[in-house]
Amino acid sequence: MTTIRLFRATDAPIVSDVIERCLRKVNSRDYPPDLIDRMCAHFDPTRILELAGQRQMFVAEQTTLVGTVSRDGNKVYTMFIDPRAHGRGIGRKLMTHIENLAAAEGFDHMETGASITGHGFYHRLGYTDVRVSETDFGLNYILRKPLPAVPS
Repeated sequence: MTTIRLFRATDAPIVSDVIERCLRKVNSRDYPPDLIDRMCAHFDPTRILELAGQRQMFVAEQTTLVGTVSRDGNKVYTMFIDPRAHGRGIGRKLMTHIENLAAAEGFDHMETGASITGHGFYHRLGYTDVRVSETDFGLNYILRKPLPAVPS
């Protein structure tokens, strides 16, 4: 069973570790080692705490913390699943959680930036490409998904 809950400050080292494992095991197929090293350094525990102060951050737990996502309104950030838990629907569950929150707040769409690695995941969830941009961490796909209207 997967539980989604708000991030707590004590989660920062574990979230940082999950992100690093994902970057090194999964994203390393699409990015060179020096860029993976920079991405990992960017998501150290101090930075995770800083990001959690800027937006709503959630974690997915099973027996341990296995994933994270954050949002600011209808914008998705920092979506990572522990590679050992890939394929169990955890990413889909996290995304559904924040999409439902955004829809309940009256947003008509979600928007995210995706790495080369995550691009297909978002397509499978119904996101479509809007544009491509270049960031300090390489190519970034901007994707959007319409949200259903929530009855008032």
